[in-house]
Order: sequence, then structure tokens, then C-alpha cells
Amino acid sequence: MTRTGTGCIDRPSPNHGPRPEGVGVELLILHYTGMPTAESALSRLCEPAAQVSAHYTVDEDGTVYAHVPEDRRAWHAGLSSWRGQADVNSRSIGIEIVNPGHEFGYRPFPAAQMAAVADLCLDIMGRHGIAPADVLGHSDIAPARKEDPGELFDWPGLAARGIGLWPKVCAVDDGPFTEEEAADLLKRYGYDSACPRAQLAFQRHFQPDGMTGRADAETVRRLRALTRMTGR
Repeated sequence: MTRTGTGCIDRPSPNHGPRPEGVGVELLILHYTGMPTAESALSRLCEPAAQVSAHYTVDEDGTVYAHVPEDRRAWHAGLSSWRGQADVNSRSIGIEIVNPGHEFGYRPFPAAQMAAVADLCLDIMGRHGIAPADVLGHSDIAPARKEDPGELFDWPGLAARGIGLWPKVCAVDDGPFTEEEAADLLKRYGYDSACPRAQLAFQRHFQPDGMTGRADAETVRRLRALTRMTGR
């Protein structure tokens, strides 16, 4: 079991399997637990009948729980895809972040928790060579089903530490747009643009003050910036 940082506690889950031969870790997926308490989430992640797991959970006080070894395939992503490739579980590491979520009283993520998430992410990214742009939310890879980690998650703060990206918009990203361009930019960046909720998922991550589910000028500016920053 890989340990990361002080206060990391082993709480093994039986819910995992082998990664396919020749498939490496290239994505880091961040979730919220979406359950009333940390203990209820931890219990579910370790319950055989639940058939779900993650590699790590980060509690609100910053404690990190380790569930599945990084060389094993945890069951956290479900039906999902990114950049046209499905079976995200096989090529990712999953981190659950304790928060009751939209169903049970969604709230901001404490500073201690975000600091621990950042440290854990940097450690994982360094070990596996994961690019900042490949640190994603569950809603990014499964926009039809998921909302986590949600619009209150501090993606800009993580990006400032090199974890994930935040759009750096400049004048070259201005200008008129069409719905077709917006859909194309979503697809180029990695989203399943055929999903009706893909635009909302993008806004939840990159434009939380404009979550309309429809492309507008600011949404397209940010999409242009991100595709430009990644060369996609």
C-alpha cells in the first residue's frame, strides 16, 4: 500500500482488480464522497457488496486514508470517458474527498483538506508522470451522471500549485463563436461533447459563476484558452 504524507492511514478495500497489461496510469480523478459522514463513505468504499472503491480518501481535517495500491485498478470512475477513451478506471488513480455533496448539504472544502489533497496529488503526479491537464473531476469524465467534486471545489487554487489547469484567457481568445465551435472545443479538450450535460460539466469545473449549461462568450473564451494552453 502506498503511503503519502503524515497521517496516512491504511484502510484497505477489497474492491479492486489488475490493471490491463501494458496500460499505465495517465489520469488522476478527483471525487467527493457524497455521503452524510466520512465514516459512512469509508465503510462503503471498503464494503465488498458495494463494488466501489478509490485509491485514497481525504477527510476534512486532512487525514489521508489509503484503500487500494496504486498498481491496482480501483472502481471509482464507473461509466465514463475522456478524450474518446472509455474504461477510465484502468488508466487512472481515484481520490475521494470527504464532502456530503449536493444531496446531503454541499459545502466548501476546508483549507486543511485542500492542502492535503494538493500534497497527495503532487506526490501521485510525480510518481506517474501525470500532466496537470490530466487531473480531472468525476463530472468531467461522466457528465451525464456526476456533479463532483462540484462548483465549490478550489480548482484555481490547485492549478496555482501545478495540479489541473485553469484557463489563462488573453485577447487571442476573444471573438464571435458558433455552437458548432463550442462543441468542437469541448471535444478537443476531452469531453464527450455528444452528452447534453458536457457544457454544464465544463462550466462546473472552469466557470462556476456561469453554470447555465449553454455556451456563452466567456465559456468559449475559456475553452479556447485551454485548448491553446494544451495544444489540443
